Amino acid sequence: MGNRGMEDLIPLVNRMQDAFSAIGQNANLDLPQIAVVGGQSAGKSSVLENFVGKDFLPRGSGIVTRRPLVLQLMNCPTEYAEFLHCKGKKFTDFDEVRQEIEAETDRVAANKGISPVPINLRVYSPHVLNLTLVDLPGMTKVPVGDQPADIESQIREMLLQFVTKENCLMLAVSPANSDLANSDALKIAKEVDPQGMRTIGVITKLDLMDEGTDAKDILENKLLPLRRGYIGVVNRSQKDIDGKKDINAAMAAERKFFLSHPAYRHLADRMGTPYLQKVLNQQLTNHIRDTLPGLRAKLQSQLLSIEKEVEEYKNFRPDDPSRKTKALLQMVQQFSVDFEKCIEGSGDQIDTAELSGGARINRIFHERFPFELVKMEFDEKELRKEISYAIKNIHGIRHVRPLTHPSVPASLLPPFSPSQTGLFTPDMAFETIVKRQIGKIKEPCTKCVDMVISELVNTVRQCTKKLAQYPLLREEMERIVTQHIRDRENRTKGQVLLLIDIELSYMNTNHEDFIGFANAQQRISQMNKKKAAGNQVIRKGWLTINNIGIMKGGAKEYWFVLTAESLSWYKDDETMLCDGTPCECFLPSCFAFVRSRGRGSSNRHAVASLYQRQAGWKTNCGPR
Repeated sequence: MGNRGMEDLIPLVNRMQDAFSAIGQNANLDLPQIAVVGGQSAGKSSVLENFVGKDFLPRGSGIVTRRPLVLQLMNCPTEYAEFLHCKGKKFTDFDEVRQEIEAETDRVAANKGISPVPINLRVYSPHVLNLTLVDLPGMTKVPVGDQPADIESQIREMLLQFVTKENCLMLAVSPANSDLANSDALKIAKEVDPQGMRTIGVITKLDLMDEGTDAKDILENKLLPLRRGYIGVVNRSQKDIDGKKDINAAMAAERKFFLSHPAYRHLADRMGTPYLQKVLNQQLTNHIRDTLPGLRAKLQSQLLSIEKEVEEYKNFRPDDPSRKTKALLQMVQQFSVDFEKCIEGSGDQIDTAELSGGARINRIFHERFPFELVKMEFDEKELRKEISYAIKNIHGIRHVRPLTHPSVPASLLPPFSPSQTGLFTPDMAFETIVKRQIGKIKEPCTKCVDMVISELVNTVRQCTKKLAQYPLLREEMERIVTQHIRDRENRTKGQVLLLIDIELSYMNTNHEDFIGFANAQQRISQMNKKKAAGNQVIRKGWLTINNIGIMKGGAKEYWFVLTAESLSWYKDDETMLCDGTPCECFLPSCFAFVRSRGRGSSNRHAVASLYQRQAGWKTNCGPR
């Protein structure tokens, strides 16, 4: 480990971490630390419990770790635990430690929610090495219970607050029985540390891999290599945990597994929980040593800045209530201005990485909401059936099959159609069907309100980041504003549903967009007139073409149709030439022929005589 000064580096950073956490300044100082990241059920909790040798972390289904847990391990002859929020109280029963973690989590993050406010736990034990780890919530994709719909983005945002810092090492925990390429931990590590300089890989559940497979290539750092490599561990199974299997016995079984497995036997000395703890201790110590000069320079810069600010408050009286009130009002007013700017899009700093604030709300209105409307299912067959049933039910016993008697011939009875329901569609049937269709938009509308509310709550969290040095004030302000938004949520939904009910209360069939019977008849009539005028037939009959060079076999007769736009001819009065396409290309030749027959003053008569003479060869010819 080196000299005594090197061994004191981790406890020194721990004391600094506690000090800054107490005054709410830990987010502004990039202290060296190791953040544990991974998906749900990846085995993060089991790895940390193996370090301590005790069961002290909450367990269960879904998201169990909902607040960051800063776990400080201190080598000491006696064994006990302390919480930063419970000063002076020592916990010797680690079941009570678990209960305190659960209670403190629920106090800040109720209803299965999450919070970035960390819990500081220090464990003293003779079985641990000096080490500090930050256990972060496991990455999830599906909200559970009362969790917000954007729980995935909230967890991701919290993780990025820690792992994007250059002085933070990442302990990426991935299970061996799933594809490493899909590992949530390695995915986010690759995103913030593309060179793999700050990432330490941990592979769990090696004993649960399918028979005939192993993780040898991963552990040898050949597949997805990391600068700091991978270490494999074998944790207790759920059956072992339920059966209260001793952690020391589990670690002995882990050692036996690596020594006896043919794929890992040559790596046994570099595998297992004890080796992982030793490596993390060395890595963190070296990391603190490397970052210490920069950390010292930053602390000195902040110290000078604070001393300069203190000079301005020489004559400040802390007990002056007017100054406290003024400072509080200034912070509340600044929050209001920041929130308004974020919604209106007029902030001083513009995010170029992703949409935020008002832009996300705008996208909901112009993209998400129309998409939800388009997704509405519409079954035309079912709708026709509903219309039929509605009309028949409204007519009741009217228009039914008349009663018959054997003595009355069927020919004397009035004709009957099974689908006969009346001449016009009843108004009540029309309104019933239309109202049901309009009522379907209620669900997309309320969903749109939910999405906007969620974005407003996220915007509130973004705007309160400036109050990080006053965690209680920040928490209370978020609670009050969020509660105000939730109160207005029900009123907004009520107003939206009221507008839909107003539309349902009266069907304005006289609106220009409504296609009623009269409007439909008028439009069809206009379309027919336009079509008739556009391509009016001038003449049709039989035409004989004589002595045309391209026509082999002499004269031929064709049925022609002369319209205002074209001349078409057919083999007969049903079959069209050229595969159904009118042969309009002969029109100039026909007129040239006519002009050659009728030169001079009798040109108009020649044209007439041509069609009269041609038409005289057939009995059904002539102008029509």
